[in-house]
Parts: sequence; structure tokens; C-alpha cells
Amino acid sequence: MSGGEQYYEIACCRLCGSSAIETVLELTPTPPANNLITVSDLGQKPTCYPLEVCRCADCHHLQLRHIVNPELLFSNYLYVSQTSPVMLRHLADQAENLAGRIKGSGNNFVIEIGSNDGSLLRNFQRHGFPVLGVDPARNIADQAVAAGVPTIVEFFGEAVGRQLAAEHGRAGLVCANHCFAHIEDIHSVVEGVKHLLDDGAEFVFEVGYLRDVYQNTLFDTIYHEHLDYHHVAPLVGFFASHGMSLVHVERHPIQGGTLRGCARLGQIEPDPSVAAFIAAERAAGIDRKETFLGFEASINALSRNLNDLLGDIAARGERVYGFGVPAKATTLMYHFAIIRELVPVIVDDNPLKQGRYVAGLEIPVTSAQAIFDDRPEYVLILAWNFADSIITRNQAYLESGGTFIVPLPSLQLVDGNGTRPWTTTR
Repeated sequence: MSGGEQYYEIACCRLCGSSAIETVLELTPTPPANNLITVSDLGQKPTCYPLEVCRCADCHHLQLRHIVNPELLFSNYLYVSQTSPVMLRHLADQAENLAGRIKGSGNNFVIEIGSNDGSLLRNFQRHGFPVLGVDPARNIADQAVAAGVPTIVEFFGEAVGRQLAAEHGRAGLVCANHCFAHIEDIHSVVEGVKHLLDDGAEFVFEVGYLRDVYQNTLFDTIYHEHLDYHHVAPLVGFFASHGMSLVHVERHPIQGGTLRGCARLGQIEPDPSVAAFIAAERAAGIDRKETFLGFEASINALSRNLNDLLGDIAARGERVYGFGVPAKATTLMYHFAIIRELVPVIVDDNPLKQGRYVAGLEIPVTSAQAIFDDRPEYVLILAWNFADSIITRNQAYLESGGTFIVPLPSLQLVDGNGTRPWTTTR
């Protein structure tokens, strides 16, 4: 994609190259989800890009039809891992697990693609492992370097992988956490990884798991950064086409449902987890077109439910603040038409997002202190995947009589008396 081009439409499946791709879901177009605007941008209409999901009839992979220029999405990034205690625990557990597997390999060098603020790599450093991060966002990479994590500012691909191997040597482990589905040329990424892998080394990646997205109606995980919506069956053939084997898969609850995969060079017999996941995917209908053609009805039911609740609250003259402005919040607010009149303020623990505004909706983002200073009657947790942690850290809000709204996977109200589901009667 050229530097001046904003987006383009794919003609073939990004995994297998088939031209047999067909649209199965269309969501409301949105601006780039993580690009919160500053006060100087208020009043300007943002550019919104299509959110259209298509399915490959041959390998059954789901993907976005329109690819937004990654320079617009990632060069100045606002997400950092360190603001989420839940994510930090997950990364620490992941490093502990992987460190134990590679300690005896003779090569403890760890490279992470999309290393963000270095939160994962710092855990490997505590084990005494040499590390190197690669991330395209200079503002976030600078934070990692300041914290002692060596980081190269680049969009990763085959050329970068070859260069890193020449300059730093091969690695015993290459990781890609929640960025493997973000990268435009996924084939170049895997070829770059192949240059970096030592004999017997593993490529370990984490991606949102399509089975969870479908079964729990997690439609808001569909946004422009997420180009691919992965499940195991198509990945087996994809890695095989690059002379690699997907040897192990497992699911983790982080981010609403995450698939962790391990791939190695050569033709290697996978362990039983791979066949078990593929069987479960077929049983859930993940390989069928009809499954996703019916997805829209489930999303529309969620929309009616939440909008009726917000309308009832507004009719009583009560207020709703938002909590958290992750990328998924943009999809949810645009598709459900949640405007500033319904949610006038969003709070967030990330200082990089505070003082900014949601593009187009112009809802201001401030610190979590606002829910204590202003005492809104309700707080809508837009970062629903961290709802338990957010509620635990803000018990004082509940004790003061406030109520949390958790929109997904199902609409729930949480107050001092506990948790209860809410369903519209209209």
C-alpha cells in the first residue's frame, strides 16, 4: 500500500490466496479505532472506513475486506499493556510458561513482534534471557527503551526478519501477542519469522479466537486493526504453505477469548490439541457460511437491549459515563449509535488517552476520578473484557450507590446487591 493511499479492497483470501471470498457481515463504518482526537480536531468530520467481514469459501478464513493503511493505525499508538493489571498478569504467566519450555534449548534469546511497551519482554528479562522488541509505534517503543527493553521501530516483515537475524542472531523463541491478526502481509511476517527461528525454536502467537467471537457475539472486536479473525483449521494449511507446522494450540480467557498457537519449522506431527480444536470448531459451525450470515441478528438483539436500557436511564434524568475507551469501544458506539447525549463522558486509566475525544462522537476522555467526583448513577464498562478488574478496583463507586453496566457478552447490571441480567421488554 502506498503512503498516500488510505485503504484498499482485497480481491483474494489473505491466507490461502483464493478469489472465492464473499461478504458475510457489514458493520457501521468507523474512523480508526485507536486514533482518539485532540481538542484542535473538534468539529472536523473524521474519515470513516468500511467494516465489512468476508469469508473464504475455500479455507473458511474470515477477514476484513477493506485494509486501512497501517501508517494511519499504528505509527502513533495509544494502547499500552501496562495500564491493565489483568493483561500484566497474563503476560507474566505466559512468560513463565514459555521460559520453562526454552530454558533447556540452548538458545534463550527472545524476540517479540509488536512488543508495545515491553511488558512481556520484561518478564523474560527477569529470567535472565536476552530480548529484543520490534514495534512500529515510536511513541510506545520509546517507553519500552526507557524501561530497559531494547526495541527496534519497524513494521515487521521478511526483510526486517532477515536483517535482525544477520545483526542479532537467531532466536530460541519468537512471540507475537495480539498483533499477528493486525499485519497486512501475514505471509511476509511468517517468512521473516523463519529467518529468526533457531533449530527447534518456536513461533508463539496470540490472536482473538473466532469461536469465542461468534459464540459470545463479541462483534466489537471487529475493527480496522484486526484484519483477520482466526480459527485453527485455516491456520494449519497456512503454516504448511510456508514449510512450518502448527504443533500446539490452547485457549485463554484474556480479551474475551484468545487463541495461543505454537508453530515450528518443518513437517512436525501436531499434538492432540490441534485436532481437538478443529473438531470443536466444526461442531460450532465456524466452518460454515450460514453461521455468520445469521450473526447480524444476534448483534441487533444486543443493540436493542442496550439502547433501550440507556433510553430508560435518560428518561429518568439519570447519567451514564463510559469506562475504558479500547479500540472495540469505537465499533460498539458507532454500530449501536451511542452518542454524546447518552454517554457524555468516558473515563480511562491510560494517561495517553486522557484529554482526548472519541473521533466523530466528540465524547471527552478523562481519568477515572470523574466517576467519584461527578457521581453518575451508571457507568457503562466499554472495556468489558476487563470488567471484573474494573469493578474490583472501583468498589467505592458501588458502595456509594452507583451501578455498573456490562454490555457484553450479555447485558448485566452490577450494583451493591450483586449482578443481574437486563433484557428489554419492548
